[in-house]
Amino acid sequence: MPEAENDFVNRLVTLAEQDGRYRKAAYLFLYAALEYTVRKLGRDKAQTQTERHVTGQELSRGIAEFAREQYGPMTYSVLEHWGIRRTQDFGEMVFLLVNAGMMSKVEQDRIEDFMDVYDFEKEFDWRRRDRQKIDLKKIKNM
Repeated sequence: MPEAENDFVNRLVTLAEQDGRYRKAAYLFLYAALEYTVRKLGRDKAQTQTERHVTGQELSRGIAEFAREQYGPMTYSVLEHWGIRRTQDFGEMVFLLVNAGMMSKVEQDRIEDFMDVYDFEKEFDWRRRDRQKIDLKKIKNM
């Protein structure tokens, strides 16, 4: 592992241990989900930091999509295992990283941007999602 990358991971581990609310893996996942969201929104590395910026709501939505792709029906359990139970937890993690100088924000960003973006149980309950699909099929055939 390159030294800069190793230093970054060590800082991340230290931050996670000091805060104690979220597991280390959650922070690594957050960075991967951020990159996923930036790509999905069509923002690339050639753009300035401001042009690549994503809002708290955009990031929360991107995290949900990325998490479902990565963990499927286990998404809710994985996030809960990491200490993440609501979209505000994403904001708490982001602002911990911002305050540690490991992530940046624009002046308009606020932790409240992450509040109640969606309900975790509804967003990640695969049985409910499957029922919704079935119900739509029934309606379609009527």
